[in-house]
Amino acid sequence: MFSWAVTFLIIAIVAGVLGFSGIAGTAVQIAWILFVVGLILAVVFFVMGRRAPPV
Repeated sequence: MFSWAVTFLIIAIVAGVLGFSGIAGTAVQIAWILFVVGLILAVVFFVMGRRAPPV
């Protein structure tokens, strides 16, 4: 997830430099959503990994 977020962030920066503000804004929003989803999944998997194995 984080690699996709970084990819969309780079796309947004390049689009912003070239003057494509609509594409840049959309890419930033997608990057932000992917970053938040990746962060939530990382926390969930971290918490789930600390449980005792079922007997």
